[in-house]
Formats: sequence, structure tokens, C-alpha cells
Amino acid sequence: MNKVYITNIQKFLPNKGVKNDEMEEYLGYINEEKSRVKSIILRNNKIENRYYAITKSGISTHTNTELTANSIKKIETDSFKLSELELLSCGTSSPDQLLPSHASMVHGELGLHNIEYSSTTGSCNSGMLALKHAYLSVLAGNTENAIATGSEKVSTWLHAKNYKEEADLLKKLEDKPILAFQKEFLRWMLSDGSGAILLQNKPNKNRLSLEINWIEITSYAGKNETCMYAGIEINDDNKIKPWRDFSEKELAEKSILALSQNTRVLGDNVIKLGLGFLGEIILKRDFDCSTISWFLPHLSSMYFEKEIIEGFERMKFDIPREKWFINLPNVGNVGSASAYLMLEELYNTGKIKKGEKILVMVPESARFSYTYILLTAV
Repeated sequence: MNKVYITNIQKFLPNKGVKNDEMEEYLGYINEEKSRVKSIILRNNKIENRYYAITKSGISTHTNTELTANSIKKIETDSFKLSELELLSCGTSSPDQLLPSHASMVHGELGLHNIEYSSTTGSCNSGMLALKHAYLSVLAGNTENAIATGSEKVSTWLHAKNYKEEADLLKKLEDKPILAFQKEFLRWMLSDGSGAILLQNKPNKNRLSLEINWIEITSYAGKNETCMYAGIEINDDNKIKPWRDFSEKELAEKSILALSQNTRVLGDNVIKLGLGFLGEIILKRDFDCSTISWFLPHLSSMYFEKEIIEGFERMKFDIPREKWFINLPNVGNVGSASAYLMLEELYNTGKIKKGEKILVMVPESARFSYTYILLTAV
């Protein structure tokens, strides 16, 4: 097997940063009223800045395809040209279209030569699945290099216009209508952007590289109910009705295509399962947490910070808070791109020293899956 190195990481965040008090100017007002829960959600997630690929008029400035392609273009340097690329592996939870695949559209946008490609879907872990596919390809010698991406374009998905029919219907039925919390919750959590990682079978000659020691991924979907979803309706028996089985009128009146989050199921499971998986990896890999210098947890909200710290102490995982690196408050929760954005900032700001180890954690609440990655700076 080859060794696999991260030799470049780049990002693309569209337009200018959007502060908390500007969010509804971009995402719109449901029922022409200010949100009743926005301040509560923002107080808990502690996000202060994010990026949207739309104008205040709700007009798109970039597609997901363009966001992804823009981060990939920045990978090209004197030492690596995109004409050398052998594999493109793209993950997202918000592709621009049902067909063709996201990676296929990105390939077309870049106008590259014939290459192998792969598209992974899901939510936060889709970017990690893309990275693992690229990693395994280089590890096995199938390719000498690969680019993996994580990207999201959710701003148009979260725009008030997508909830108008349901809001109007509720207004007819109630004196003081309010959109279900599980639908409005994610409007104040998610944002747009992309990240790209170049993997090669040789390290950089004149710059730090990150050797991938291992990537561990698991899913708990077999034992847990759906937590975050779009395009389905879930009844009290956890039976689903897919979007194809609704009329066009029902799709609008029930906001079936809107993103929804069952916050009760999220709170009950997301930290508990993630720490349990880390315990399994420690045994499997004979891994000592105290050897890491940097811990990069993808947090959907800073609300979970305290819970993770308490969980580490309870399970005797030696990862003190001073080893953490998080940029959620400044770049927002960009789903499948979030881990890419943390790594990009840490790597390109020169904070990492040779020999240091980095542990990356990515939880996905959709049906509860987790990724852990161990890297060594060389």
C-alpha cells in the first residue's frame, strides 16, 4: 500500500460575510414577520458570521457546482496542475440537480480531461465519504492523486419563499401561526461554501504535508430513527412517505422539501454515539488520545461543546479544550464542507508543526453516522 498525503487544501466562501442581524434580509421573512426562535437558536449555536451564495433579493450568485469548482481551481499551483488530476470525488447534501451527479457536474464546470469520478451524498459525512474514496484510491495505487471536496448551497433551500404556502395555510387555521420548530431550526444553522483537498502518494518537497494515518467511518442507522431529513414526511410510527407520493399542492402546503431536524432525537444521540465510536477506535487502533496536538470537531452548534468536554472526562479521553481548533463562529455550519474549512484554516495559517498529530471528528445527525481521521504533519 502507498502512503497518502494531503498536500494542499483550499476553500471558497461566496460573497461577503453575513452577520446575525442581517440573516433575514437574505433568507426572507416567513409571514412577513421576524422569526420568534432565531435569537434562541443563535444564542445556543454561537455562530456570528456565515456566507450565502445569494443576494438580499434571493437571487443566486453561485450554484453548488460553481462553489465546488472555485475551491478546486485554487488547488492548482506550479507543482500541481489540474491537467494531472486522476480522480475527482465530491460530497454534498445539496446538489443543484437530481441528475447528473454532483461530481459529474463539477467535472463539466471545470472542463477537465477524462477522469475517474465519484459522488457521495448524505449530510455532513458526505464530504468525509468523498475523502475516504479518494484516500483509498491513492492508498491502493489505483491513482497517484485525487481531489476530494465537500460543499453546500443551502441558502436558496432555506429561503422564506419555500415555506410560504405552508405559512399561508397555517395563517388560515390559527390566529397566531408559527412554522414548526423542527423546520425553522435549520434556517439559522446552515450556510454556503466549499472546500477541496488534494491527496498525493508523495509529500510536498518544500512545504508541510499531512499524512493520513487512517479514516474510520461508521453508521448507526440500523438502530436509530431518522433525525434530519428533507423530501419525506415521517409519521408517529416512524414510517416515511416520500416526496414522489405527494401532489404538487401537498409538497408546497406541507413544505415537504424543506430541511427538518428532530431536535429531541439529536440531543439524545449525537454525542453519546460519537464518543462511543471513538472508544471503539481507541481499542481497534491502539490509539492514545494524549498523543494528538490538535482536535478538530465539526460542531453543528457550540451548544455541544460542554457536552463533549464532559463526555471526554467521563470516558477518560485525554483531549483537553486547549487542543481544540474550531472556526464555526466565523464561517458558519457548512455541513459537508465544515471539516474541510477547519483543516484549510489550520493548515494554511501555519499553526501546525512537523510531527504533530491531528484528530478530526465529523458527526452526521441525519441518521447518525460518524467519521474520525488521524493525520500526522510531515
